[in-house]
Amino acid sequence: MRTVTGLFDNYRDAESAVSRLESAGIVADDISIVSNNGDGRYTDESNAAEGAGTGAGIGALVGGTGGLLTGLGLMAIPGVGPVVAAGWLAATAVGAVAGAAVGGATGGIVGALTEEGVSESEAHVYAEGVRRGGTLVTARVDDSRYAEVDGILKGESWVDPVARRRSYEQEGWTGFDPTRDPYNADEITKERGRYPRV
Repeated sequence: MRTVTGLFDNYRDAESAVSRLESAGIVADDISIVSNNGDGRYTDESNAAEGAGTGAGIGALVGGTGGLLTGLGLMAIPGVGPVVAAGWLAATAVGAVAGAAVGGATGGIVGALTEEGVSESEAHVYAEGVRRGGTLVTARVDDSRYAEVDGILKGESWVDPVARRRSYEQEGWTGFDPTRDPYNADEITKERGRYPRV
C-alpha cells in the first residue's frame, strides 16, 4: 500500500476529489479528509473546537454528500485547530481509539503522514497548509493504482507542495510548528487570496 496525498486551498475542490476517488472504486476506509474549519463552515454542539490549541476532541457528525463525506466530524488537532475530518488520517492524527480522542501528539498530522510513507518535507507543507485554511485528502492504495489516484488528486486545483513550500519559505517559514496558533477566519481569507484558484 502507498499513500497518495493532495492539498487543496478550496474545500469544494477537495470534496470533488473525494467523490472522484470513490467513483474510481477507492473504498471510504482508505480515504481521509482533513479540512480546516477556522472559517466556521461547520458547527458542533460539543464545542470540540475549543480545545484546538491544547488537545483533541471529536464532535458530532455533520452531513456530507455521500460515502466518506457523510461521516465528517468536527475535531481539534494541535497546531492545526478546528477541523472537519473523516477517515484514517484524522483518527491517527489525534490518537483516536474506538471513536474517542485520547489526546493529540505534537505534530499529529506530520507524524501520521510520515508513518504512511509521505516525506517529512511534504508532510510539513501539508500540515501547514491545513493550519492556514486548506484541506488535505489522502488515499491508501495498492502500488498498481498509485499513478491513477495521483492523477485524480492532481486533477482539480491541487496545490503543488514544492511550489507552496517555496512560497512559505519566502515568508521565513521553516516547518510546521504545532505550537503556533491556527489561522482565524480573516487570516484564512487573506491566505486564500494569495493563491489564485486554477
